[in-house]
Amino acid sequence: MARQVPMLVLKTWPAPLELRTARTLLRQWKESDLPAWCAMNADARVRRYFPATLGTEMAVQEAQRIRGAIAQRGWGMWALELPGSLPFAGTVGLHVTTIDAPFVPTVELGWRLAPEAWGRGLATEAAQAAVRFAFEHLGLDEVTAYTAADNLPSQAVMQRLGMQRSPADDFDHPLVEAGHPLRPHRLFRLRRAT
Repeated sequence: MARQVPMLVLKTWPAPLELRTARTLLRQWKESDLPAWCAMNADARVRRYFPATLGTEMAVQEAQRIRGAIAQRGWGMWALELPGSLPFAGTVGLHVTTIDAPFVPTVELGWRLAPEAWGRGLATEAAQAAVRFAFEHLGLDEVTAYTAADNLPSQAVMQRLGMQRSPADDFDHPLVEAGHPLRPHRLFRLRRAT
């Protein structure tokens, strides 16, 4: 039996917000982002730490859910743009986690970038803007991030952000089948006081 998960009460804005950093723009998604998003999610390199790649239909459905959450709240997993160089580089932002896990309810910090945006510190830079938004505008005391135990690149970003891991928080992802090598996950936390 699934446990009862308390609801988070979070601030919303009537229109999608944008966040800017020195090199990035976090914005609402556009229809023109979808081909690049679908290509990203069909790429085995991008989906290396997911159980499978996504076909076009599934990728579009995921993008629509992400876009809908931003339309509803004013914030979420924004489209990542590099103004003047890359119109769509992936997604970075905040997500209200709904999986059945001991640390839920929580607002999760996440990112998924196209390969051409890798290795440039863009995930860290954009995620820092999302963290500031979470603490300064949403008034959260903590954000979390989690990934497969083998996903060392994402864990490195979490560490650069100052996030901390306690092995006691590690968990098996409930949506990944038992025995799958990507089922073990590591949870990282960042508290406002940090």
